[in-house]
Amino acid sequence: MDSSGDASTHPVAASRRSRPRVGHIQFLNCLPLYWGLARTGTLLDLELTKDTPEKLSEQLVRGDLDIGPITLVEFLKNADDLVALPDIAVGCDGPVMSCVIVSQLPLDRLDGARVALGSTSRTSVRLAQLLLAEHIGVRPDYYTCPPDLGLMMQEADAAVLIGDAALRANLHDAPRLGLQVHDLGAMWKEWTGLPFVFAVWAARRDYLEREPHVVREVHEAFLASRDVSLEEVTKVAEQAARWESFDAGVLEEYFTTLDFRFGPEQLAGVTEFARRVGPTTGFPADVKVDLLGG
Repeated sequence: MDSSGDASTHPVAASRRSRPRVGHIQFLNCLPLYWGLARTGTLLDLELTKDTPEKLSEQLVRGDLDIGPITLVEFLKNADDLVALPDIAVGCDGPVMSCVIVSQLPLDRLDGARVALGSTSRTSVRLAQLLLAEHIGVRPDYYTCPPDLGLMMQEADAAVLIGDAALRANLHDAPRLGLQVHDLGAMWKEWTGLPFVFAVWAARRDYLEREPHVVREVHEAFLASRDVSLEEVTKVAEQAARWESFDAGVLEEYFTTLDFRFGPEQLAGVTEFARRVGPTTGFPADVKVDLLGG
C-alpha cells in the first residue's frame, strides 16, 4: 500500500483509499451480513457490486472483484486463486428454508422423471443431484430453466429452487398448489450429520498479497455487521418485511435458521461434499481450502 500521508497508518483511511471491490448477493439470505455495514459506517469504505451468486462468483474468479461471496462449487474449482475468510459463510445446520426440491411426486418416484433446475446456483443444483442420486437412489432427467415455479411445474415433475424464489415456493406457492417441499439442508444433515455451506466469502490471493490489511478490515467489518444484525434481528426482519412478500415473523425465523458461521464443523461439511462430488464437478476430492490467517 502507498506509504505516503496518513493512509498507511490509519486503517479506515487506508481502506477508503483502496476502496476494495466487494460483492453483495441480492438475496434475503445475505441481508444480515450487509444490514450492519450501514450501522457501523463501513459501507462507505467499499465499492459494492450487487448481483446473483452465480454472477458474483464469476466476477471474483475473473478478478473484477477483490473480495466477495462465491458459491461453494466455484470456490472449490478456483481454490488455488482464493483464500476463504473464516467464520463467515451462508449455510445451514439442518433446514435452510431457501434451497428446496418442490415435487409433484414422492422423491423415490423421480427416477427418469423431468426435474427442472433453477439456473441461479451451481452448488444447490449439485447438492440436489447428489442427494437424489445417492441418498434417495433416483436419476431424474434434468434440464435448466429460469427459477419460476409455475412455469417449471408445467413441464416438470419436480423443481430445484434457491434463494427468494425458493422461500416463496416453500411458504406460499407449494402449499397452495398441493406440492411437496423437501429442504436440501435438512436432507444433507439427515444423510451426513454435518452442516452445509452454500457460499463462502473469499479474497483473491493476489489481492490479499497486495492489500493484507484491507482484506482483514473488510473481514472484520462483515463479522461486526453480522453480529449487529443478529443482535437486532427483529429490527432487520421488520425493515425487510416492508418491501418483501414475507411477514416479519417469517423473516426473523429465516434469518435465525441460516448458519453464518464458517468454523471446523462447517469445514467438515465442505470436505465431505468435496469428497463426494469433486471428481465429477471439476475439483479434486481432497481440494485444499486455505483460510485467512490459517
